[in-house]
Amino acid sequence: MSDAIVIIPTYNEIENIESIIKAVFSQEKRFHVLVVDDNSPDNTAKCVKKLQEEFNDQLFLLERQEKSGLGTAYISGFEWALKKSYQYIFEMDADFSHNPDDLVRLYKACASGGADLSVGSRYVKGITVVNWPMSRIILSYGASRYVRLITRMKVKDSTAGFVCYKRKVLEDINLKKIRFVGYAFQIEMKFKAYKKGFNITEIPVIFKDRTKGKSKMSGSIISEAIFGVISLKIISLFAK
Repeated sequence: MSDAIVIIPTYNEIENIESIIKAVFSQEKRFHVLVVDDNSPDNTAKCVKKLQEEFNDQLFLLERQEKSGLGTAYISGFEWALKKSYQYIFEMDADFSHNPDDLVRLYKACASGGADLSVGSRYVKGITVVNWPMSRIILSYGASRYVRLITRMKVKDSTAGFVCYKRKVLEDINLKKIRFVGYAFQIEMKFKAYKKGFNITEIPVIFKDRTKGKSKMSGSIISEAIFGVISLKIISLFAK
């Protein structure tokens, strides 16, 4: 048994899924993995099922009927994990942009370092991003600065998707009221934790752009983040 589970959402990640799962299981700490697959046409789920024969007590699969957005995939994964006894629940991408070797550092920040939520941050020590075009770096870094300005959160990488939550954080946040599905989902989760007074710690990581598979980034995801932040702030003011 493990006290920690890594949730990996997938849609057409057949090129990465086996390698990322085995990389997580190779860590010095024992992690479990939950893959949340949105009915990938490339048979990602079928690959996971085959791997379950080898890792039957560590690897789990939650299949959804359609592609419904990153945020709803994570919410489904959180709800699944909270029905079990896991004390530390992670978000991580399937494409190796998040290095599995950093999982233990995020875990230790929460398990023994006093954090309620640890974030694998691209911007806590300058800008640690590899293989991104300058336009995307400017967009991402600018978005994080924008979020800090509007929300007053001190988190430098609010759109980061490499996160470890203590169980109590997800239990205290009303997951059914999370509104957003893309970048804004990551911002909303951190903002809700911040407003509830949880300790958010940023751990510097090196973020590498995917080398296999296709990015899920879109204009609608970016616009959701830009306009969603303002609505989050306004709603929080009326909630006082």
